[in-house]
Amino acid sequence: MKKEQQFKGVIPPVPTVFTKEGKLDVIGMGRLIDHVIAGGVHGLFFLGSGGEFISMSEELRKQTAEFCVKYTAGRLPVLIGIAAPGTDETIKFGKHAQSIGADGVVIVNPYYGGVGEENLYNHFKQISDELKLPIIIYNYPGVSGQTVPIPILKRLALECPNIVGVKDTVDTMSHIRSVILEVKSVRPDFLVFAGFDEYLLSTLIIGGDGGVPTSAIFAPHLAVGIYEAFQKKDYERAFELQRLLGYVPEEIYPLEFPFYSTIKESVCMVGIDISTHVLAPAKALSEEKKKLLKASLIKIGALKE
Repeated sequence: MKKEQQFKGVIPPVPTVFTKEGKLDVIGMGRLIDHVIAGGVHGLFFLGSGGEFISMSEELRKQTAEFCVKYTAGRLPVLIGIAAPGTDETIKFGKHAQSIGADGVVIVNPYYGGVGEENLYNHFKQISDELKLPIIIYNYPGVSGQTVPIPILKRLALECPNIVGVKDTVDTMSHIRSVILEVKSVRPDFLVFAGFDEYLLSTLIIGGDGGVPTSAIFAPHLAVGIYEAFQKKDYERAFELQRLLGYVPEEIYPLEFPFYSTIKESVCMVGIDISTHVLAPAKALSEEKKKLLKASLIKIGALKE
C-alpha cells in the first residue's frame, strides 16, 4: 500500500484531555498535540489504552478522533485506535476513522470473552476486508486476555496487504523476536513496534521498526533520542538513554493504576498547561505521589532540579 512506510520510529499513545465535566477539552488537547509534535516523534496514536477510550462514549470517541485528525493537519501520520469487543463495532469505528482522514487504525483483539484462533483470525480478516486504510494489530494480552499467536500474525500478514504491522505490548522480548524472525522473513515490510518503552532499543537491534512509548509524551528526549542515536550508529548514546528510560516503568508508571493521571501530571510538570482530569474508574494522583513523580522526572532528565 502507498502509505505503509510512513509509520516508523517513535509513535506515542497520546492521552485524551478532558474538562472537569468529562468532555473533550479542545484547547488542552491542541496544546498537548503541539507539545508532542515538538518533541520530535514520528507519528501520533490517539484513542489507545492511554487515551482512556475504554471509559468514553461512542460520541466522545468519534469527536476526539475528528478533532485530533483535523488539528494535527498532516504534520505527522495519525493512527486512531478503534478497539471494541465485537467485530462489527470495530469496523464501525474503523469506517469513521477512514472517513475523517486518519492515516491508519490500531486494533486490539476481542477482549472480555476469549476467542479461538480461527475466530481470532476471522476477526482481523473481516476488518481488513471492510477497511481500506492501513491496520496495525495491537497485541496486548495484559488487557485482552490472550496473545495473538505468531502463526495467526503470519497468516494475516501474508493474506491481508492492509494489515501493515503489529504493536507488540508483551513483557518479554521473545514474542517480539519471533514476530521479527518469522513474520518479517515472509513479508519484509511488516512493521514491528515495541509496546513497552523499555523494549524499544532491543526491538531496533533485532530488526524491528520502532516503539509506541508513553514516555515520549513527557520525556521525548529518551525514546526519540534512542531511535535517532540508533539510526546514526551512536550506540553509546543509545545505551546511555536506555539506562535512564529504565526508571520510567520502574518508578513512574507504577505510581497509579491505571496510569492516566500520572501521565497527565507529568505533562503539566514539564510545563504544558493541560487539565489532568481522568475518567472513572481512574483517579487523580495524590500530593504525596506527585512529589515522587517530580523526583523521578528530575532523575530521567525531563525536569531540572
